[in-house]
Amino acid sequence: MKNLWIRALAALALLLPAWCLAAGPLGAEALHARYAALAPQLAKNAFGGPLVLQSQEASRRIDGEVFAVLSHPFPKVEAALSDPRQWCDILILHLNTKYCHLQQAQGTTTLDVRVGRKNPQSISAASRLDFVWRPPKVGSDYLLASLEAPDGPYDTSNYRLLVEAVPLDDNRTFLHMGYALSYGGASEFAMGLYLGTIARDKVGFTRVPPGQDGADGYVGGQRGVVERNTMRYYLAIDAYLDSLSAPPALQLERRLKTWFDATEKYPKQLHEVERDDYLKMKRDEVERQKTAQ
Repeated sequence: MKNLWIRALAALALLLPAWCLAAGPLGAEALHARYAALAPQLAKNAFGGPLVLQSQEASRRIDGEVFAVLSHPFPKVEAALSDPRQWCDILILHLNTKYCHLQQAQGTTTLDVRVGRKNPQSISAASRLDFVWRPPKVGSDYLLASLEAPDGPYDTSNYRLLVEAVPLDDNRTFLHMGYALSYGGASEFAMGLYLGTIARDKVGFTRVPPGQDGADGYVGGQRGVVERNTMRYYLAIDAYLDSLSAPPALQLERRLKTWFDATEKYPKQLHEVERDDYLKMKRDEVERQKTAQ
């Protein structure tokens, strides 16, 4: 029974903060303005690159979002992120994503996503989220793409994942990525147990004053969880885009290794499994994804 509780709490942790941004799309003009306002933080930060990660905790809601400059031209970013088929190749890079399959019926496109443990797990044992793909806004100077799921497990609902981007120059793109969901009392109680037991030593990226929730000067609790998962999804997008320059037969291996190596730059926050274990698990999951429709 204890092991079942631990597995349920761990699954809830990836469901809640991995999809928790209330902020909606900004639009092209506002996104350019945000890039200008964030210029000092993009130029100098603890990430070693042009990235700003933000989070905020409220009652039964955790907000998290990332703003980043991608070293990829806008047409490349737009073509990849406006195509729902390519999103399954992005999402599967995350440790907790066990399966993703595109479904189309009656004019609606849906991504059947299964999330679970950070080690090998059957599809049937993972939690299911059905994300409806909203028609993207695509233009020469702006992209908006979003996924929404009205219902989820563990007393969660109203999931939303969005990305928007604008070109900066011929080789760089400014990206805004966000997540959102609602959760009820049962989820809040379970998350409290999780954060007080198996996740009590885990931290995020934001520095906090001594005495606040966290360890070693970093934010902990639910904000820590959302920051870790926001970073993982941003790195998945960047690794996928980077892999597209390789020959098709080499792209999977390149993005798997790129994603893992990028996460290892932040071992305090993101290290969970060893490299060889991650690569084997993801190779198997991608192969299963091709056949288990």
